[in-house]
Amino acid sequence: MAEGISALALTAVVIGVTHTLLGPDHYLPFVFMARARRWSRTKTQIITLACGLGHVASSVVLGILGIALGLAVARLESVEAVRGDLAAWALIAFGLVYMAWGLRRAMRGQPHCHLHLHEDGSSHVHRHVHEADHLHVHDAAPEHAHARPGEGRDPGHTARGLAPWVLFTIFILGPCEPLIPLLMYPAAQNSMAGVALVAVLYGAATLASMSAAVLFATAGFERLPLGHLDRYIHVVAGGAILACGLAIQFLGL
Repeated sequence: MAEGISALALTAVVIGVTHTLLGPDHYLPFVFMARARRWSRTKTQIITLACGLGHVASSVVLGILGIALGLAVARLESVEAVRGDLAAWALIAFGLVYMAWGLRRAMRGQPHCHLHLHEDGSSHVHRHVHEADHLHVHDAAPEHAHARPGEGRDPGHTARGLAPWVLFTIFILGPCEPLIPLLMYPAAQNSMAGVALVAVLYGAATLASMSAAVLFATAGFERLPLGHLDRYIHVVAGGAILACGLAIQFLGL
């Protein structure tokens, strides 16, 4: 029995690492969102680990319930499949919405001009963007200044804390496909202590792999000069998230 648990423990670590690295959805959303939202490395790691913990814990809880209730592994696999579809479509929807918001934000950031005519026949051109508040004061008529509190304010400021929660919810929905059938149920043939051991090792390997992948990819991405394309970084981030969702749903990654 001890040899069987030892083999399962080693398998848990190997599967945890390979499952994470072969699934770009485990790290790419955090890498692109960190660049787009200007997250610090510490914040990026905290969000990554929180999402990873929710991702693993949801499958662990489901597996323990299945073992305790004596459910066949096939029934749990069907539940995990439904969760996987929900997570994939949620990732697709989030990517599309974020792309659309990013494109709108980029267009609002395009400098443009307004021609202003005055009663005395004079005129001037007013150049501005809509990403932030701006004042336009006429020397002859200061009452024409047209700045209102909140006008032109970047909606991203009010939704700054929303993206991490969306990712966290998606990762809770996302299943760890190999955990229950390949590790937890075989370990349950020996003892619940064995189930706990393989679950902890799998979770630790998954979290460590996610953290390392995000850390190295973020460090490399930060050094990549985007130039004028930086204005479209939110569009790029949404596209990356969309691609991850499509890869899960249609390529089985």
